[in-house]
Amino acid sequence: MKSAMPGASRDALLRLLDGQNTDALLIVQAGNPVLEYGDLQHRFLCHSMRKSFLSALIGIQVARGAMDLSATLAELGISDIDPLSDVESGATLYDLLTARSGIYHPANYETPWMTRIKPPRHSQPPGGVWSYNNWDFNALGTAYSQMTGLNIHQAFLEQIALPLGMNDFRREDGWMEPGPNSQHPAYPFRLSTRDLARFGQLFLQNGQWENRQIIPDSWVRQSLMPYSHAGERGAYGYMWWLAREGVAFPGCVLPQGSYFAYGAGGHYCLMIPSLSAVIVHRVDTDITNRQVSRFQFGPLMTAILTFLTSLHGDIYECD
Repeated sequence: MKSAMPGASRDALLRLLDGQNTDALLIVQAGNPVLEYGDLQHRFLCHSMRKSFLSALIGIQVARGAMDLSATLAELGISDIDPLSDVESGATLYDLLTARSGIYHPANYETPWMTRIKPPRHSQPPGGVWSYNNWDFNALGTAYSQMTGLNIHQAFLEQIALPLGMNDFRREDGWMEPGPNSQHPAYPFRLSTRDLARFGQLFLQNGQWENRQIIPDSWVRQSLMPYSHAGERGAYGYMWWLAREGVAFPGCVLPQGSYFAYGAGGHYCLMIPSLSAVIVHRVDTDITNRQVSRFQFGPLMTAILTFLTSLHGDIYECD
């Protein structure tokens, strides 16, 4: 396949962006921005990308000995409005981290899709089946604060945002979101596109930033292992989505080793180690019904990969 000219592939990518609801896109390769689109400083709601932030914070605390992934909910005294059964209480923090708790209690801050895919309560034991389940992720936030004595958002500010030199994140850009369905609140974040790219670059650099190990290298590697088959959405690690044999979204086959944080409406922080690339895509989901679907994002990634590889004269083929 002949290489596309960088200018032509860039123009094609920009036309695609102009034709959909993308509000910001930043592509970084080898640590340098190669394409900027939209307002990179606007602090968009992150939705479920918050889970990858918590995973990073947990890794720091596991290395410090403040969190033990083998601890069970019974040992931690964690339950809910409708008390957990003895079987459910045997779930470990590792089960929650890998979304395999078997606890299908109602959860706060769920999308309709998440509610639809949740199995019936008490139908699966801990560790048995993967299910993308906000109960696991929210209860992990409770466990994090209980075991460490730390506020999630303050810890993110001090342990990640400030060391990375994030430009726009403020402490008030993170808050706890309680709800009627569960005792365990969600922990939303707002983050700008350029700050989110720094978070992605941190993982691309195996947790290291300017000769300082922010997140343990071993935790980064563990986080990105495919613990669970996630069907047509790829695979799942420690609250990270992973391309499984290139599968992640319709319309594109990603290079081997690609992984990403995803938020409802079209928020992506996607890393492609083979291309030394970080791709951050944002949508202003504060506007009702504004989104970029998975079916739109796949062809967009095709155009992004074509642009990236055209910079070096070697096209990566997407189907």
